[in-house]
Amino acid sequence: MVCSAILTRREFIRTLTATGALVFAGRWVGIDPASSSIDKSAIFMVEECPVHDGRLRHSGIDTLFDLLAATGLRLYRTDSGHPWAGPAGIIAPDDVVLIKVNCQWKCRGTTNTDVLQGLIYRILQHPDGFSGEVVIFENGQGQGSFDGRPHAWGSYSAWPEIDNGIYVNAEEETLLTVDYLVNTIFRNDPVSAYLLDPIRSMFISDSDHTTDGYRRVSDVSYPCFMSAGGHRIELREGLWNGSGFDSNLKLINLPVLKTHGGTGITGALKHCYGILSMADGYSDIRHYSQAGAQCGKMISLVRAPDLNILDCIWVSPESLSGYPPSATHRADILLAGIDPVALDYYTAKHVLQPLGGSPTGEHDPDNFVGLRDHLKGASDFINMNGGINGKMTDMGDDNIEVFSASAAMPADNPNTSAGSSGGGSSCFIAMSAGSL
Repeated sequence: MVCSAILTRREFIRTLTATGALVFAGRWVGIDPASSSIDKSAIFMVEECPVHDGRLRHSGIDTLFDLLAATGLRLYRTDSGHPWAGPAGIIAPDDVVLIKVNCQWKCRGTTNTDVLQGLIYRILQHPDGFSGEVVIFENGQGQGSFDGRPHAWGSYSAWPEIDNGIYVNAEEETLLTVDYLVNTIFRNDPVSAYLLDPIRSMFISDSDHTTDGYRRVSDVSYPCFMSAGGHRIELREGLWNGSGFDSNLKLINLPVLKTHGGTGITGALKHCYGILSMADGYSDIRHYSQAGAQCGKMISLVRAPDLNILDCIWVSPESLSGYPPSATHRADILLAGIDPVALDYYTAKHVLQPLGGSPTGEHDPDNFVGLRDHLKGASDFINMNGGINGKMTDMGDDNIEVFSASAAMPADNPNTSAGSSGGGSSCFIAMSAGSL
């Protein structure tokens, strides 16, 4: 089915109702979820992600980009005619793309590196070629690691093999570390990593464009550093070129979903705790009286992610560390959106809470005060400062529109440049009525 006209949300729903499901088989020009004419926050959900087969592409990521494109949010910024591309796409060919991951833990407590690999691969496959740089980054606050051996506050000491070994969140859990991705998988590509832990106590002035360190704004902080590719990244301002700032800096937020005391969950919002420095003097209010407001300040005063992708391939409803296996659950879901408040509300209520377990009450965004205040604190600050790209953040089922797809059919060709079926994966698009 090929559509050549822009559809309103009402027409889109009418089409879905008539067909039951849409097979994305050509360039679709759909509604723009970032448009101010749409009054709900859009969430994009891919279910039934196949077990990853070790190829460079990831079927779930490809299906997600199919789904985003089908509703008007495109990965590539170009007029090339690629089905994931458009003049307002996210990634331009010369962008420096920061990918924020969670590498403060081991096992299922860290970002899935199969998903990370698939995301990087598709960025590098930009139809105009890619001349920028992909930079994976994280501040584990002294506990982080890209070699699969984080300190993690002794959380794995009860299991000596796990504690002393390399274990990451991937199908090849003793191999696919961030270091392995950078130094082996993408060794000939403009892909690098920067662990911020060693510079977390170095604070620099606004005029210092050479020292790797942190700057403060209000009561949050943000990193400034030189990438391996020679780009001076100053997260709030952009890319320092020697006399001013260039704007071709993009931020993709790639957290893993799991339980967390105090705020109920770690998701798209709290993931910014691995961007700021806890050495800036404000750690106490982040745990947890102003947890939401602090996340809101990072988004409004520093930089809002250009895209949030919430990794729910494995989720941990009962363990912050993602271990033991009995405390984790394979959900095979990926979610994305611009609004991190809506993402966290929805995934807490409809992905994490239904799994049960001892903390299940803390995963209720309507009734657990810690999570409710976390979401509201972030939403209030962001909205008082103009929202994200002028769009207000939302929480509550009635304020969220969910677009969903299945990745049940795995891609056949790992080198396909996502033609009409996103690298071989079939995208069956449906939308839940309202919000479930």
